[in-house]
Amino acid sequence: MDGVTATGVRASARIVARADGRGGTALPALDGEGPLALRRTRSTGPEARVMVVGAMSGPLGGDRLTLSARVEEGARLHVGSAAATIALPGQAKGDARYDVRLDVADGAELRWLPEQLISADGSDLYVTTRAELAAGARLVLREEQVLGRAGEPPGRLTSRLTVRVADRTVLDQELSCGPGAPGGWDGPAVLAGHRAVGQLVVVRPEFAEHPVPAQVLGECAAVVPLPGPAALVSAVAPDALRLRRLLDAALEGLGREALTPLSRTRT
Repeated sequence: MDGVTATGVRASARIVARADGRGGTALPALDGEGPLALRRTRSTGPEARVMVVGAMSGPLGGDRLTLSARVEEGARLHVGSAAATIALPGQAKGDARYDVRLDVADGAELRWLPEQLISADGSDLYVTTRAELAAGARLVLREEQVLGRAGEPPGRLTSRLTVRVADRTVLDQELSCGPGAPGGWDGPAVLAGHRAVGQLVVVRPEFAEHPVPAQVLGECAAVVPLPGPAALVSAVAPDALRLRRLLDAALEGLGREALTPLSRTRT
């Protein structure tokens, strides 16, 4: 249950997607609390679409937010957000935490495509995303972080992304930026002065037999194969708009097959 305490908000949200037996996807669980409101939106084809709608400001200092999604065998789920998430300083002391947990079964597909996470001046957020996939699962996962709003310095932001396929870790990386972060985060080996950074993870069973080749995409993005049936795109950019364009172009470059035939049936 959600609640507001002297140390911030405690809230969670949960999505369960299940094949409905008629070629579509049902949502037997769609529960949100506090700033994590969930809304089912109209879709065509076999997938269900869910939007995360910010019902209140957050995450603020001291908040503890958890969002989980489970996609069961044969189900197709697309999750987006209605607007960017803005990490803000709050009245409560201490950092905020935002934990995302994703579970995709064999023969299921998840497209996790939220809007950007913006680290506002004075904020302190630790966000973790952990995806657990069965061997035959499919995933397209995008995460984008923007350091500060227009004309302001960033807050402290630490982001950890972990992806496991068939009980094997294929990606586990952490990036910390802003005041108090380890030195060098804004240097030429990391962000090189850019204000936006993003990752795109694509998991398809076919990649196990035909890995994606490593390639540099201009000066600010690269594609690398991951162990097992997965590929990672990493990119930096001066702002959120150009970052999105880089990631969209990279996904297109991976080929329309990365979207899966089921995804291509949408209009």
